[in-house]
Amino acid sequence: MAKADITAKAIDYSLSNWRALTHYLDDGNVPIDNNAVENSIRPLAVGRKNWLFVGSQQAGERAAVMLSLIESAKLNGHDPWAYLKDVFERLPTLKNRDLESLLPHNWRPADKAAAPVVPAAATAVAATAELSFAE
Repeated sequence: MAKADITAKAIDYSLSNWRALTHYLDDGNVPIDNNAVENSIRPLAVGRKNWLFVGSQQAGERAAVMLSLIESAKLNGHDPWAYLKDVFERLPTLKNRDLESLLPHNWRPADKAAAPVVPAAATAVAATAELSFAE
């Protein structure tokens, strides 16, 4: 294939996917690249041959769930060991309606779970209000 053909294919691809490729410009929460995801799945991709021998379909699905939880915990800034230990300790007594609180993006350690989460901005506003009344 000629070099010009490869370049033309790349340009056609970009133009046909322009909206998706520029979505990050419309939403500041969307990262410009997916490096975080690629770095988190690299250990799985490197060991892919090993996963062919997990034993059964069910074992493979369980391994996938556990690895997804571990990587999601890392992505949310949690120590995976502490996260899983806390989740497994709380699971037997948790009601079904509260399971969502154990997902990595919602999880708070058991000792901090009861305390309400106050955004930093609200804390700063409250502190400023206290200072202005104290003067």
